[in-house]
Amino acid sequence: MEAALLNVLCVDVGSTFTKAALVDPDAGVLLARAAVPTTVRTDVLDGVRAARALMADGGHALPEVEDREHTLLCSSAGGGLRLSVVGYQPTVTAEAGHRVGLSAGAKVVHVAGGELRRVGVTALRASRPDVVLLVGGTDGGNADVLLHNARRLAAARLPAPVVVAGNVQARDEVMQTLHDAGRTVVAADNVLPRIGVVEPGSARAAIREVFLHHVIGGKGLSRGPLFESLVRAATPDAVLAGVEELGRALGEDVMVVDIGGATTDVYSVLTPEGEDATLRKHVVATLWHARTVEGDLGMRWSAATVLQAARAEHLPGADEPDLHAWVTLVVAEPARVPQSPEEQRLDLELARLAGLLAVRRHGRPASPGEAPRPLTNVAHLVGSGGVLRHAEPAAARRVLAGVLADHGGGWRPPDGARPAVDTAYLLCAVGLLAPEHPRAAAALAHQVVG
Repeated sequence: MEAALLNVLCVDVGSTFTKAALVDPDAGVLLARAAVPTTVRTDVLDGVRAARALMADGGHALPEVEDREHTLLCSSAGGGLRLSVVGYQPTVTAEAGHRVGLSAGAKVVHVAGGELRRVGVTALRASRPDVVLLVGGTDGGNADVLLHNARRLAAARLPAPVVVAGNVQARDEVMQTLHDAGRTVVAADNVLPRIGVVEPGSARAAIREVFLHHVIGGKGLSRGPLFESLVRAATPDAVLAGVEELGRALGEDVMVVDIGGATTDVYSVLTPEGEDATLRKHVVATLWHARTVEGDLGMRWSAATVLQAARAEHLPGADEPDLHAWVTLVVAEPARVPQSPEEQRLDLELARLAGLLAVRRHGRPASPGEAPRPLTNVAHLVGSGGVLRHAEPAAARRVLAGVLADHGGGWRPPDGARPAVDTAYLLCAVGLLAPEHPRAAAALAHQVVG
């Protein structure tokens, strides 16, 4: 008889909290979970060990933190992954690179299109990227801008590694130019090999490689090499992988709304059908597995701009005086949690507005002339984020129901999508498990909506 696998510890080392899940990889069952404040002031592994210790009393077999085979980490601590995109044209390859960067779990902090000049290099440096994604041109097309920008990056005082994902006919020359300047550089396939075709997979993998091997270790989050060797992905990259696995396991389109303190992220995994499956109608085609990040929509640090955006879109409730007072309070005290049923109501109303606005932006066309994202067939809308995980189930579902009932946002909402809340924070664990434990990941994915 084949020996049972040792349980797997999946950990998200976040900027604020470190969240851990212990999973039986044979059965795909969640055995235990724990959350502790992230220990960025000392060593982030202190928090990982503290979360593990909280689960030690459950009688389950726990791998040691040093067990690289059975301890899987993702991280957004230290500001996560900051990505700048340098492309050929703002509306074509730069936009394609921007979309690919988001799908790779990055926070896109700067996008430049066209030939880099001195002012452009200055702006690029000011964005303080961890990684630069250099794109430009379709395969076999014009390579002049790509080569020019490679020379500019080679000469710039910018230590960030470069991922090259442009015209493949110019790739060797671009790589050599950067390598000769002593830059860390990784090659990937073109993100826009043909007009209307976006291929994110190779660049996404290259960005992940650079993040793991050249960025994590440089953030000073931990003493020694262990933390770097344990991290498998940036947290949003792991979550998107979990959403992709959820879509595969269910065989249906899914969308996830993750409402956080500073941002609201929306993920969708869609299956194109009809003319969407065969026609490339847009210069930059739809990414069927996509993530958008709304840095001005959050529950604490950016709560005030949620109200501003809600008023601009004339959303009901945006002018409620009590909600304005609550927002003023939480912006001044970001660690504030609701202390009464009324404060809980106001926090959930803020979450409703943030989620509604973020999904509107996710569903709307990326540029004039494009069609809305085809979300009509989404069968499952999953909510995530502490405000939903800690709410009463009925109250959390009302927040999601507001998204599903929205017909004024410029996109067609799905008919009959089933709302659910990832109360156990499983999507991150699903994404971490998927490469090495696909059966466990699939079984755990069903529990997200079950």
